[in-house]
Amino acid sequence: MKLSIITINFNNRDGLQKTIESVVPQAFKDFEWIVIDGGSTDGSRELIVQYSDHFAYWVSEPDKGIYHAMNKGIKVANGDYVFFLNSGDWFCDNQVLDNVFSRKTQADIVIGNYYRSTGELLNAIGELWNGVKEEITLFTFFDYTIQHSGCAFIKRCLFDEYGLYDEKLKINSDWKWFLQAIGLGKASLEKIEIPISVYDITGVSSMQVEERRKEHDLVINEIVPPRIVQDHEKYNRLLELMREQQLKARSSWTYRIGHMVMAPVKCIYKLIKNENY
Repeated sequence: MKLSIITINFNNRDGLQKTIESVVPQAFKDFEWIVIDGGSTDGSRELIVQYSDHFAYWVSEPDKGIYHAMNKGIKVANGDYVFFLNSGDWFCDNQVLDNVFSRKTQADIVIGNYYRSTGELLNAIGELWNGVKEEITLFTFFDYTIQHSGCAFIKRCLFDEYGLYDEKLKINSDWKWFLQAIGLGKASLEKIEIPISVYDITGVSSMQVEERRKEHDLVINEIVPPRIVQDHEKYNRLLELMREQQLKARSSWTYRIGHMVMAPVKCIYKLIKNENY
């Protein structure tokens, strides 16, 4: 089996309905679908029962949080790849999975683009998509993470090699896992410029920022060698120094006068170039 789709849900019946309606009509059929519900009391369980013929496995029972629920899904997954599509998120169209797997990739992790539910198209690390294919390195994970829900296809065997998600973390466990597998590990990565899903940002709380930072620093100090941390800090200081020097140069009279002199020259050059064409 090529793919295991894992959907995590807790008291989000309407969001789960959206997710279901985007998975059922997918043209690509070589997948199993696993639904892990945290013991919802809002009608989600009844909805799961209604669509149970579409699920290879489902459970509705209390859990210890989102990463515990995700790990439960991973443990019963049989696909070559695992893909998380949490309740409230949905595929962009019915051809998404067909478009991804028609590429016959061999990469350990395949990542695409995604939309926020507010309409912005972002790349896998959450930046507005601009078509630039920047490499993802260890330093990427000092400031960013890969969007795991609705964006990343992960080989199931990687969870045997790098372990499951750290359930002690409340927010950053998927970031920690990507840091270990890609940043510090040898997992191969392929980026495809295909919008995969729409990510529902409803309920995303700014109150998590402080907790996220605490967990981030804790993990960095726990698993990243100190010399690498020091190199990253030196790199950031150099970048800041370069920015300060650029601002200082642009505020000088020499720069301003040069800009005034060159502006009409550039304008004339463009006119001549256009006439030649």
